[in-house]
Amino acid sequence: MGNPASRSPVPTTRQRLIEGALQTIRTHGIAGVSARTVAATAGVNQALVFYYFDTVDGLLSAACESATAERIAYYRDRFAAVGSAKELLRLGQELHETESQRGHVAVLAQLLAGAQVDSRLAQPVRTALQLWTAEVELVLRRLFADSPLADVTDLAGLARAVSAAFVGLELYDGVDPDGAHAATNALDSLAVLLDLLDSLGPLARRALRARTRTDRAGSGT
Repeated sequence: MGNPASRSPVPTTRQRLIEGALQTIRTHGIAGVSARTVAATAGVNQALVFYYFDTVDGLLSAACESATAERIAYYRDRFAAVGSAKELLRLGQELHETESQRGHVAVLAQLLAGAQVDSRLAQPVRTALQLWTAEVELVLRRLFADSPLADVTDLAGLARAVSAAFVGLELYDGVDPDGAHAATNALDSLAVLLDLLDSLGPLARRALRARTRTDRAGSGT
């Protein structure tokens, strides 16, 4: 017999239902999710879906938020160690490959599809995406805190653009892997450009700020 303290904790019924929902999405897609299919996957009575979550949508919302929080916690130390825009992109590519193999990309794609036709899913999916975006924004603000890019770039908007790009690539990869690869290479070039701008000397930084102010004044922004 092993040490009881070293054994994995037994999942609660609520956790089993959440994992059952995620596995059902991976196997059958969002259209195949029902109280019956989730309960069968979780190995519990389907009445427990409504006991713990009121509705199937409530269960899917909880599963979306739980899975996202778990994956972000898993990668948080990696985000904190990023030292350049190129490293951030590399981590994003690694994250994509790992999450694809684990089936999480398929779950995200299905939840996004479901949110298009079910407004009750839209909020939890939006919240999940915002959690990822917040992590990316923290990295960008740390990387460019003393950079001229902080003066000329909406870092919150850039974080959303980076997150949206990777979500789009995750979906794109399933139908056009070559196109997704080409898009990833383009993002790689953008990361190199950001790092290059960040390495500018004082004179070049002042010139960049002055040019940006002139462009903004000319555009009325």
